[in-house]
Amino acid sequence: MKRRNFIQQSSAAAAFLTLGGLSLESFAKKTTKHITILHTNDVHSHIEPFPADHYKSPNLGGVARRATLVENIRKENPNTLLLDAGDIFQGTPYFNFYGGELEFKLMSMLKYDAATIGNHDFDNGIDGLYAQLPHAQFDFLSANYDFKNTVLNTHVKPYKIFIKDGIKIGVFGLGIKLTGLVDPRMFKETNYLDPVEIAQDMSRILKENEKCDLVICLSHLGYNYKTDKIGDLELASKTKNIDLIIGGHTHTFLPKPTITKNSVGENVLVNQVGCYGLNVGRIDFYFDSDKNVASKGKSIIV
Repeated sequence: MKRRNFIQQSSAAAAFLTLGGLSLESFAKKTTKHITILHTNDVHSHIEPFPADHYKSPNLGGVARRATLVENIRKENPNTLLLDAGDIFQGTPYFNFYGGELEFKLMSMLKYDAATIGNHDFDNGIDGLYAQLPHAQFDFLSANYDFKNTVLNTHVKPYKIFIKDGIKIGVFGLGIKLTGLVDPRMFKETNYLDPVEIAQDMSRILKENEKCDLVICLSHLGYNYKTDKIGDLELASKTKNIDLIIGGHTHTFLPKPTITKNSVGENVLVNQVGCYGLNVGRIDFYFDSDKNVASKGKSIIV
């Protein structure tokens, strides 16, 4: 298999850039399979749209509008995954009253495929998170939170593999260090593992052992830091085999994915779409018959 090369374009662009000497027209003709990745992060229990008189985001957001958007995209391309990068909980009275039940039920109705766990998802304690799992008809993925001595043991997977139109997609999750962010009584015996080491292991397993065509990291580490704290851009630079990092935590609004380099100089896409359900990220991957791939991405206002 040829090593895939990534090309990313804004929503306004009309054509693909050149891929490895292949002309745009010839690549379009060779393209046989189209995978769409939709994603959210840091929704923070925002069920309804912002009010019309909101100072910053009037009439934006809301789960109902997101559902319509997702439904229309799935009609356009049935080979679509819907993912969330954590901090589903905390931010409106809906969470205070229902404890996360409503959020998980609505995400299940939207048919999310997987989510990772953010620090605010522990705001009702690990027992509170566990109590709401029956309402979630999707998988939680976290490879660097070791839950073996907690009630979440066996209920959270390190990764999951999806197959869409013959394309094998491996997705794994990473969470931020909880110490200093969350009261230890909330996460109890959860053991935090180094995200870079775990990402190296997970991406190797998915790419080399499982032979995935696309490897996605669902990250709640944050986009980038000026300190030595690990964010998504640094994670990308210290690993290989990851094709796309879908981020959260820092509420970073990116109009389109960032293209950065991994540890062996290959391109990685990094994306994050702010917070509160105001945007949905969309990234389209186009595979030709040789499994070469081009991509384009944008942020869609809800």
